[in-house]
Amino acid sequence: MQGFSKDEFRQRLDKAQFLMREQGMDLMLLTSEPEVRYFSGFFTQFWLSPTRPWFLLIPDRGYPVAVIPEIGEVVMRKTWVRDIRTWSSPQPADEGISLLSDTINEMVGGKAVIGLSKGHESVIRMPLNDLESLRTQLPGMRWMNCTPLIRELRMEKSPAEVAKIRHICQIASDTFDQAASLFEIGQPLDSVFRAFKIAMLQQGADDVPYLVGGAGQGGYGDVISPPSQVPIEAGDILMLDTGSTYEGYYCDFDRNFAFGHASDIAKRAYQTLYQATEAGLAIAKPGATCAQVYQAMQSVIEQAGGGAGGVGRMGHGLGMQLTEWPSNMASDHTVITPNMVLTLEPSMGLGDGKMMVHEENILITEYGPEMLSRRAAPELPII
Repeated sequence: MQGFSKDEFRQRLDKAQFLMREQGMDLMLLTSEPEVRYFSGFFTQFWLSPTRPWFLLIPDRGYPVAVIPEIGEVVMRKTWVRDIRTWSSPQPADEGISLLSDTINEMVGGKAVIGLSKGHESVIRMPLNDLESLRTQLPGMRWMNCTPLIRELRMEKSPAEVAKIRHICQIASDTFDQAASLFEIGQPLDSVFRAFKIAMLQQGADDVPYLVGGAGQGGYGDVISPPSQVPIEAGDILMLDTGSTYEGYYCDFDRNFAFGHASDIAKRAYQTLYQATEAGLAIAKPGATCAQVYQAMQSVIEQAGGGAGGVGRMGHGLGMQLTEWPSNMASDHTVITPNMVLTLEPSMGLGDGKMMVHEENILITEYGPEMLSRRAAPELPII
């Protein structure tokens, strides 16, 4: 169960069942990796295969029931889930749907309200044909969107979850501190990425599933392209943004570096984004909203004459997934509460198709933000 106690899952279940009863929901059908893992502790890379679906049923009272392919039974039995029902898979003609239907009927009878994730940032991980077949086999059920319930539970992290995020943030911070020994002028960009990944693993990261960035004279054009084989040149600005994991939990922050020298425009942009982050840190306290955090950062950028960075938001939630609810953007009025883990990610356009992004990871405490990533240097580092 990746370092969690049984009590951790018991508490998650208790909170979920309280909300389910409050909302009139008899059962939740969970199908995605983070949802299943959050309530069961079932952790495997086998989710990367699209062949098999996996189901976890959460009743409004009692314990979870797993309905899974039999290849996963041994791993599921290492969790706290005791009621595990399996079928031989792959079986495209009936990929667990009849077993799932029978189990649901057994648990709640022929008429009930079933929660299914339907909202923003959620996914139903099963073929649409199978979902339609399941609904046909359960004609007495009413289907309810459980995304708000799941979102409410996962936004606030437990101390055990925070410990994992803090640990991977420190690993990434230590690795970024090695930049001068990892990167050099003349090094191809794909080699830069490779060197950083290797260093992250050597520092103790379990995996580096997400590493993006860019490099270019005075700034970079985008932050999501795969790395090219173009060598780093003097005057280039390099940005690396890592989503690395430890025991299933992510860090997500970036660092910028100049090589040889930096233009005045790049230096000013870096300082602007640093100050924008400071403004976000000053606002990111319990009772504030994500929209207010966004506006605080955006105001600094606007006052400096910076253009839009094209990212669409300035940070988000962080945890079992690289990006989680909520978003730091003008339209998100989610109230910030203690134990949220957020990223602050201001960005700005530099003109000529160039941009710069700055990102930190923070924990919201009763008194304000606590840095999880080690705070970036106040001035653009030059290698």
